[in-house]
Amino acid sequence: VDHALILTAGIGTRLRPLTYVRAKPAVPVAGTPFIRHVLAWLAHQGIQNVCLNLHYLPETITAVVGDGRDLGMNVRYLWEPKILGSAGGPRAALPVLGSGSFLIVHGDTLTNVNVQDLMTTHRQRQASVTLAVMPNPNPQRYGGVVTDHDGWVQRFVPAGDPTPSYHFVGVQMVEPAVFETLPIGEPASTIGGIYSTLASKHTRAIQVHMITEQFLDIGTPKDYLEVSLTLAGDKESLLHGIGTKIGQDTQVIRTALWDNVHVGARCSLDHCVVTDGVRVPDGSNFRNVVITGKTERRQEPFEQKIGNLLVTPLSHNDAEDITKS
Repeated sequence: VDHALILTAGIGTRLRPLTYVRAKPAVPVAGTPFIRHVLAWLAHQGIQNVCLNLHYLPETITAVVGDGRDLGMNVRYLWEPKILGSAGGPRAALPVLGSGSFLIVHGDTLTNVNVQDLMTTHRQRQASVTLAVMPNPNPQRYGGVVTDHDGWVQRFVPAGDPTPSYHFVGVQMVEPAVFETLPIGEPASTIGGIYSTLASKHTRAIQVHMITEQFLDIGTPKDYLEVSLTLAGDKESLLHGIGTKIGQDTQVIRTALWDNVHVGARCSLDHCVVTDGVRVPDGSNFRNVVITGKTERRQEPFEQKIGNLLVTPLSHNDAEDITKS
């Protein structure tokens, strides 16, 4: 397999307010934009031709990826004037993905799945679709994939369903025929859409491939910071973007600073995310928050406006102790 489609058109609602500033794939994770982690993994797996679909804040993605040559890849972009979804996106991309099996990767998947192993399962089982899965780590949070004893998918269940299920990690091998009958340019979904129909009509269409590799989920700002801290390890410099400046007598602990952030003197930032270009005033104290510059967006009830900054609790549901400045 030499072609992959990375789904990068989404708006990243759950990751707001970070995604008001950059599209989710362009968000820096331990010094490297999310999408470049994904591309580096694919390059390491020997995949050279990659297509990205774009819709929301596309220039933030193209700015960090370019043509992919520095990764030894050929990257092409497909523009979606309206979001086509997890099945409509692949349908539109078929003309540039070649005629054989190809990989689809969700743009918010951080994993090191072995693509060759996935392909082997796909070919041996002669599946139309093969989903990389793991035991469902949290059925209350994640929907599930229900299979028979032989790994063929029977149905998909929503989060909270008590049926024993697997968790789909956002990496799959597919046959073009699965998408060929869809109308071009019309939104369509895989799970809850064509895959659900396929599984109910054909008992041996969608197979699962169990992974043991790492899978990191970045759904919310809190997840994002945890994953960034994990990947940075003791290399704190990986959490500080280009052009960051930190004033005298200032403490910055377990905090991600994006590009061109200036933190004033006598500040304390603990467990925060500060987005591009923000100026944190002298003497500020922040804990467990995201700090964004003022954009042309609506202020949410759980956010505080401080000067020209918007301060959002890292978890919207624990809005207690934002700031004392």
